[in-house]
Amino acid sequence: MDDNIYILADAEICRRMGMRIRQLRLRQNITQMSLAEQSQISVSSIKKIENGEIGSFDSLLRVLRVLGELDALTSLLKEEELSPNEYLKFVESTKKRQRKRARSDKSQSIANNQEESEW
Repeated sequence: MDDNIYILADAEICRRMGMRIRQLRLRQNITQMSLAEQSQISVSSIKKIENGEIGSFDSLLRVLRVLGELDALTSLLKEEELSPNEYLKFVESTKKRQRKRARSDKSQSIANNQEESEW
């Protein structure tokens, strides 16, 4: 695909994805029925996906998993690496947000009485 993906309409992106999924399925010699069974979705959903009508991200994930194409989503799953300075700032910011619990007067007086009664 030589086109800049950002200038394509959403419908065109879905259409191209559907075509690619169909190509992958056929290359692997998998029928729509078999893909539907393995993906645990309906045959009509497979047909819709292949026609670019991707209504459910969950269904798309299931199809990509069966076709061995989940790697296409790898860049979305990468966690951003923090520099040592960014990590330190992050740790310090979480420490500042920790809520300190207030002790009731009753629990303080019980604690004081226990301290006094211990030898």
